[in-house]
Amino acid sequence: MNYKGILAIAALSGMALPAAAQCCGAKPIVETEAYRWVADSILQGPYKAYAVSPDEIRSDYSARPGYYMGIDKVWKRKNDISAYPRLKTDNKLHTAIYNMALDEMINAVEPDTTLRTGKEWAGVWTRDVSYSIILSMAQLQPEASKISLRKKVNPSGQIIQDTGSGGAWPISTDRMVWVLAAWEIYKATGDKAWLQEVYPVAEKSIAKDAATVMGENGLVKGETSFIDWREQSYPRWMQTMDISQSQAMGTNVMYAAALKAFSEMSAVLGKKKVAEEYATLSARMAEAIEREFTLEDGTWAMYNYGRDSKALNPRTETLGYALAILYDIASPERAKALSQKNPQTPFGASIFYPQIADMPNYHNNALWPFVASYWTLAQAKAGNEQGVMEGIGSIYRPAALFCTNKENFNLDNGDIYTELNSSNMLWCLSGNLSLTNRLLFGLHYEKDGLRIAPFVPQAMAGTRTLENVDYRGAKIDITVEGYGAHVKSLTLNGKALKPDAVITPKQLAKGGVIKVVMDNTPIPAMALNRTGNKKAPWTPSARLEYCPAQPDNSRHANLLSWQPIEYMASYDVYFNGKKVGNTRQTTWPATQQGEWQVAAVAGDGTRGFLSEPLSNRDRIVAQYDNETSRLASYEVSYQPEGGVEGAHGGFVETDRTLAPRTVTVTVPAAGEYTVAFRYANGNGPVNTENKAAVRTLLVDGQKVGTIVMPQRGVANWSDWGMTNTVRIPLTAGEHTFTLEYRNEDENMNINTNHALIDEIHVEKI
Repeated sequence: MNYKGILAIAALSGMALPAAAQCCGAKPIVETEAYRWVADSILQGPYKAYAVSPDEIRSDYSARPGYYMGIDKVWKRKNDISAYPRLKTDNKLHTAIYNMALDEMINAVEPDTTLRTGKEWAGVWTRDVSYSIILSMAQLQPEASKISLRKKVNPSGQIIQDTGSGGAWPISTDRMVWVLAAWEIYKATGDKAWLQEVYPVAEKSIAKDAATVMGENGLVKGETSFIDWREQSYPRWMQTMDISQSQAMGTNVMYAAALKAFSEMSAVLGKKKVAEEYATLSARMAEAIEREFTLEDGTWAMYNYGRDSKALNPRTETLGYALAILYDIASPERAKALSQKNPQTPFGASIFYPQIADMPNYHNNALWPFVASYWTLAQAKAGNEQGVMEGIGSIYRPAALFCTNKENFNLDNGDIYTELNSSNMLWCLSGNLSLTNRLLFGLHYEKDGLRIAPFVPQAMAGTRTLENVDYRGAKIDITVEGYGAHVKSLTLNGKALKPDAVITPKQLAKGGVIKVVMDNTPIPAMALNRTGNKKAPWTPSARLEYCPAQPDNSRHANLLSWQPIEYMASYDVYFNGKKVGNTRQTTWPATQQGEWQVAAVAGDGTRGFLSEPLSNRDRIVAQYDNETSRLASYEVSYQPEGGVEGAHGGFVETDRTLAPRTVTVTVPAAGEYTVAFRYANGNGPVNTENKAAVRTLLVDGQKVGTIVMPQRGVANWSDWGMTNTVRIPLTAGEHTFTLEYRNEDENMNINTNHALIDEIHVEKI
C-alpha cells in the first residue's frame, strides 16, 4: 500500500497521524511506495522516526513480534565527536544521522586501534574493513585503517582471505579489495612510507592469484564478493568446489580495479614499466568482463556457473555494478545502462535481483546499506539524480527508524527480520558518512590533491557547511551552495580557482575555507527501473535415463527428465552451457554426449537456476597404488575413530610434506578430456575456517592447472566428492597425472593443506 492509502485509512479510522504527516505543504524530500522523508522525519506506514536535535533521534517502530533481536527506539550521542567534521545544514534529520554515524564510528575503534566490524561482529575482516576504508575510514580514521589492514597480512606476507565457504581461498577470492583500501589511505594521507610498506604485500598476493585462480578467459575464479553464505546466492546443488570454479562479475570488477590501483601505486613509486604492465592487465580484465558477462538487455550477469561448461546467471548484482561505474571498469555507455536498468524496489536496490524463492533473508531478499551507499555514489557518477535520491532514502530510512546503522534489512517490508543482523555496523556507518562527505560535499581524495565535485539533487538544494575536515594534517571548512552536478565557482580563502581544479596539498598546507557554488542547472533526467520485489522459480531436480524408444546405438543415457514445478510456463533446456530448446513438457531427448541442464521459466519470463549438470560422456576411472584405509598425516585436524569409510578400495593422503601423488591412465583415443579427482577433506566445516587443500596438476611433468579440494565437514572423512575439472588435450596412450604441492598452493591456514584422494576420473569431451 502506498503512503496516500495509509493516510486515507488513518483518516477513516480516526487514527492520529504523525506530526510531519499533518504538516500541510510539507513537500517530501524522498518518497516511494514504502516510505517518505519529510522535513526532519521518516514516515513508514504507521511508524515515524524524527530528529529531536542534531544529537538525538526517536522512533516508534515495532519490529516483527518474537524476533530475537530487539531494536533501539532512541539514539542519543554518547561520544565526543568534536575532533571530526561538523555538519551544518537546515535539515535536522540529516545532521543527526551524520552525527549518529560519527558516534558509532568511535564505538567501532577497539582498544588496540583496529576497526571492529560490528556490534555483533568482533575483530577485523578483510573485506568489511576494506570496503569501509574506501567509503570513509581512510579519511576519518587513517591510523586505525592502517593498523587494521596490517592485521590482515599473514606470516607469508600476503593478504588474508577471510574464513568462508569450503575453507576460504581459493573458493573466496575477493581479498584484493585490501589493495583498493591501501591505495585509498595513501590518497587521503599522502604517506609514501605507507605505500612502500603495502606495495610488496599487494605484489606478492597478485602474483599468487595469477598462478592459481586466474582463468584462461582472463577472469578470476571464486564466489561473489562479500556474499559468503553460499546457499544465499547459489543453487543448492553447487558445492563449494563448484563455486571455486565459477567466475563472479562483482569479484572481477573489484579485481580489475585493484590491478589499476596497483598500477598507480607503481607509478608513484617510480616503477614506470610495472605501472604500464598492470594498467594493461586491468584494461584487459575490463574487456573480459564486458565480453563474458554482457546480457541482451544491456546489463551484466551476476556470475557464470556449471561444471565443464559454464552458463550465465542473469541476475543483476548491485555492488558489482556500483564498483564498475565508480572505478571506470564499465564504459560510460555501459555505466548508464547499469544505472537505469538495475531494479529499484520501494525500499532500495537489493543485493541481487530477482530473489531466490525458497531461501530465507540475509544476502538473499535483502538490502545492505553499505552496498546501497556504493550504489548511490555510482548513481551520482552516472548522473542519475532520482537514483541518488532513492539511494539516500534507502539508507536514511532504516538509520532513523532503527536508531543505528544496521547490517541488513528484509527487502519485502524493510524490517530487520533476517537470518543475522548487527547494530553499529562499520561498513554501513562508513557508507552513511560517505553520502555527505563524498556526495553532497564532493570530497574526492586524489593522489595529487583534493578534488571538489559535489552532486546535489534539486530536492536537497540549499547551503551546507562541513567544518573541521582533516586533509593531510590541515583543517579545512567547506561550504556548498545550490544544487546540480556541476560546480559554477570554487574559491579557497577567497581566491578563485578553476571549477574543476585539484587543490594541491601545498595549497591546503595551512588549511582554509573552501566555498563551492553549484550551477543550479537541472540535472538531465534518467530512467529508474522501479519494480516490486520478485522471486525467481525453484530449481528443477533432473536426471538422465535410458529411453528404449529413442535409442542412440550406445550405452549412454539418452533422456533428460525432471519433476514438474507448479505454475511454471515452460522449461529451458541447456546442453554444454548453451540453451538448445524450450518445452512445456518434463522430458527432453539427450541424444548427444555432454552436460545437460534444465531451468524453470515463470509466466513473466523470469528464469530460475539451472539444474545440476548431468553428463552422459564416457569416463575412465583409475585408482592409486599403495592405497590405505587409515589416516597418518600429522596435518590432520580431526582424527576419526577407526578407518575411513566410503573410499573405493582405499585412498592416498596428500599434504605439504608428502611426495607428489602420481597415477597412470591409458587414454584410448586422442582428443580433449576433463580430469578430476575423488577426494575427502574433513579438516573443517563447509561454511567457515581456512583449510581448503590446493594442488598443482601436472600431466607428463607439465603443469596444466590447479586442483581445489574444499572442506566437506568437521571430521567428515567419509564424505567423498569430486574436485574441479581441468580441461586438457591428450594423445592416445599412457599418461602420468601428478598432484604436487607448490608455493602458490599455500592456503590461508598455511599449516594444514591436506586431503585424501582415491580415484582419478578422465572424461572425453
